[in-house]
Amino acid sequence: MQKAFSVKHLLLTGLFTLATLSVAHATSPAHPDGVNQNMITAQHFTSANYQTQETSKMFPAPSAGMVQHILTLPTLENEANYLVEVQIGQTKLVDCNKHSLRGELQTKDLKGWGYNYYEVAEIAEGPSTMMACFDNAKTEAFVRIPGDFKFAYNSKLPMVFYIPEGAELKYRVWRADTVFNTSGN
Repeated sequence: MQKAFSVKHLLLTGLFTLATLSVAHATSPAHPDGVNQNMITAQHFTSANYQTQETSKMFPAPSAGMVQHILTLPTLENEANYLVEVQIGQTKLVDCNKHSLRGELQTKDLKGWGYNYYEVAEIAEGPSTMMACFDNAKTEAFVRIPGDFKFAYNSKLPMVFYIPEGAELKYRVWRADTVFNTSGN
């Protein structure tokens, strides 16, 4: 009887402890106009269809073979609580292995302005896990260059990316939902 009480007591204590812990996490917030609507305005231009935009006219036009992606962020209250995450890759037919691409996202300085923009000069096939896939089935999947590309949210400037034609830029906004807790008190 004593053993059963101890296990039950430990389980209840553990559950109570878990319930009182605050876990830090982030979520993509809904657009103020409704759930699952995009908060960011995105435009993209090649060298063939480039159009100067008032908010991004200081950035260079895309060169041949490159696409300029301009992300315009709406003004938010407490922008320090937000991040923009970006993934760059391609949609490909893949087998059962885990695939990635090779490429490097570089931060470039817009000379004379003090602004940054981002560029991936080239994307190539990357490593895969090389497991045997017995069914030989291929599925369409987004394969990306590795990296954790998170940027401070700043609605005052557009985020400008240059990536090779045929590549995709995916993005989402993260918002901190929890408050800071104190450790050791």
